[in-house]
Amino acid sequence: MAKPQIVCVVGTRPDAIKSAPVILELQRFADRCDTVVVATGQHREMLQQVLDSFSIECNTNLDVMTQGQSLAQITTRTLEGLDKILSETTANMVVAQGDTTTTFTAGLASFYRHVPFAHVEAGLRTDTIWNPFPEEFNRRAVGLFAALHFAPTLLSAQNLILSGVPDDTIFVTGNTAIDAVVDMAERSDHEWYPKDPLRIVVLTTHRRENWGHPQQEIARACRRLVEAVPNIRLVCPMHRNPAVRETLSSELSHHDRIDLIEPPEYESFIKLIQRADLILTDSGGVQEEAPSFGKPILVLRETTERPEGVHSGVAKLVGHNADLIFEEAHGLLTDPIRYQAMARSHSPYGDGRAAQRIRYLILRHLGVESPAEAMWEH
Repeated sequence: MAKPQIVCVVGTRPDAIKSAPVILELQRFADRCDTVVVATGQHREMLQQVLDSFSIECNTNLDVMTQGQSLAQITTRTLEGLDKILSETTANMVVAQGDTTTTFTAGLASFYRHVPFAHVEAGLRTDTIWNPFPEEFNRRAVGLFAALHFAPTLLSAQNLILSGVPDDTIFVTGNTAIDAVVDMAERSDHEWYPKDPLRIVVLTTHRRENWGHPQQEIARACRRLVEAVPNIRLVCPMHRNPAVRETLSSELSHHDRIDLIEPPEYESFIKLIQRADLILTDSGGVQEEAPSFGKPILVLRETTERPEGVHSGVAKLVGHNADLIFEEAHGLLTDPIRYQAMARSHSPYGDGRAAQRIRYLILRHLGVESPAEAMWEH
């Protein structure tokens, strides 16, 4: 009997980070399945950077990104490219994670070709399809046709059940982001900003709904924070999108305790989070990563599809109002009791064994036996 072929699709930096543990786990069982890695190139340099960090090679790169293209153009080019690949392969399953345009089009291409689709990080939801945009639509749409839904938490599984997804297709696995964090933290003992005696505040902001005025408010709050607290340094890895860079550069340049840096390699970014005292972010991935190291998180969004961190007290929603961001961050940096209440080294998102569970379930679905090395819930 021929080995089943599993096509793993990645397109953005978060895709690669969270898919890497699954890809590596499937490749560990190369005697039982063939794993094909397809990159869409939705993020170009940042995607390759992560793949290099995990020593993952792509079989195909669609390289869809062009300057200034619209969501419709990204979707069209990605869908056409993935459809061509599926027409030329004997894929038995397609796997993608999260809520990016790459994930949506990978699922849609699979649906059109009648190839089972496995959705990693399924079931995240907010209360409006417009926030985050277009990610909330992407993940809801994928939920309609995925054959396997790998929910990171019980809450995510409940969201899927409430939306009508069959119970026997939903599996609670934990989040592969924690697998990636644990792996990368163990790979190296080097530090980031090791000689700086100042406390480090990390800012990451790139969400489409924060472009323009909201991002100006965020940046102004951060500059005010640096000016008000003399023993901190703000480190801001800037997303490569020109709209993001223009705003951050205009508001945060020319201050000796503000560092606007290129997106570091994933290994260095994890070390930066470990080194940081406070995280300000609108990134879903960072909301998952920081609690593993006991770092308080202020979430620069009005809502989050990862409420587990808020419920457990390690994260707080602050939106993009400059005064509120400043007040919350200033309070944490100047009140030790308030800081310690949030600084807990506990992740509500998983135990670092999600990829093992996912590999087992994918191969089982394809009729292939493999070790059930980690306990898993259904």
